[in-house]
Amino acid sequence: MTGGQGDPRVQELRGAVARLRRQLAVLPGELPDRAAADDELAALDAMVSHGLPEVPRLRRSLLLIAGAVGSVSALSPALAEVREGIDRFGGLPRPW
Repeated sequence: MTGGQGDPRVQELRGAVARLRRQLAVLPGELPDRAAADDELAALDAMVSHGLPEVPRLRRSLLLIAGAVGSVSALSPALAEVREGIDRFGGLPRPW
């Protein structure tokens, strides 16, 4: 299979991304960075669907998404799922 589709980490992360995107889409009210968060979620989904992604790039996406939606408590559980999905690709780098 191509794009890491046989890798359960890919499916778990894509599912978490989809859930966060759905919750973001139905979130009432104004969120100044909604478009930025949605764009980065789309990029994250594309990354994992086209092969095993680079962990630093995944983490960068997570930071951008968290910065855009992190203050919205209603999205916290879905954001945590995305973080957990990214963590499955590799732990944090060890300090020297």
